[in-house]
Amino acid sequence: MIPEAKKDGVTRALRETFGVGEWEDIRALTAGLSPALVFRIVVGGCPYLLRVVVSTAATAGPGQGDQTRHFACMKAAAEAGLAPRVWYASEEERISITDFVRARPLSLAEALARMPVTLRALHALPPFPSLGSRSHLEVMDGFVRRFQAAGILSGNATEELVRGYSRAASVYPRNAGDMVSSHNDLKPENILFDGDRVWLVDWEAAFRNDRYLDLAVVANFVVTNETEEEAYLRAYFGEAAGEYRHARLYLMRQILHAACAAIFLLIGSGGKPIEPDAPAPDFRDFHDRIWAGEVSLATAEAKVQYARVHLDQALKEMQAARFQDALRMVAGRPDGE
Repeated sequence: MIPEAKKDGVTRALRETFGVGEWEDIRALTAGLSPALVFRIVVGGCPYLLRVVVSTAATAGPGQGDQTRHFACMKAAAEAGLAPRVWYASEEERISITDFVRARPLSLAEALARMPVTLRALHALPPFPSLGSRSHLEVMDGFVRRFQAAGILSGNATEELVRGYSRAASVYPRNAGDMVSSHNDLKPENILFDGDRVWLVDWEAAFRNDRYLDLAVVANFVVTNETEEEAYLRAYFGEAAGEYRHARLYLMRQILHAACAAIFLLIGSGGKPIEPDAPAPDFRDFHDRIWAGEVSLATAEAKVQYARVHLDQALKEMQAARFQDALRMVAGRPDGE
């Protein structure tokens, strides 16, 4: 179950942390798309989460592969009570042991109330390390351009997507004041609820980023209308959001739709052309099913389907009057708030 090359490192982790060389029980956990191997282990009658990273910086996604950044962000979040306690973390071995969270269902209504408060606390942490020479927006732009060049979809959909994406990205502010400690991968399997509090896990993609990226990722799951959007932003900012903040979130959601469509089509298609007019599931229904744990994105087919969901949503939103209004609002305030 543990790769041969990692067995000595895991044994050292157990000895240094618990003074034992083996566990009483181990079970592999398969939820999520992380390339890391994740296990529930029992030591001294207590459950813990053992994470063994087997990917490399060359194969991981944006921000992933860098265990120095990963563990620094995870420890900072744990010290703030946002992530489970860290018992062991070795950058060299790429192994960590944390508390195991016995997760319970988190309803969308409760998530709408809890998640903006959690994000506010996360974004108030001392600044995480930056991604490096490129911003996350530049990384997403690279994926969109690769998708455009790959010719995966015939017809007008690709150019319509890129055109709308380019308009949003060209006016979206790059403000230092909005660069905060961010998780960047807040899909449902990385949000755990123990019945009392929310815990955020899997910090490998964490770095300092635009606050609206985390807000947009979570909003795709928990915000279903403009009334909920106001409640969401009000809870995050502690005051009425105002038109500009709504416009910022809306544009970031469109940038995210385009990036997700590009990334998941590139991965899921294997670079080969796919049928451009195949039907896609409803955006809201598909995200509700992901939140409920009814949909896994592990297969290539599921990734393509998820890409189509974001593609269709982006094309629809980019034709809406609100998109034009948001572009004008944000373009008119290039220095932000």
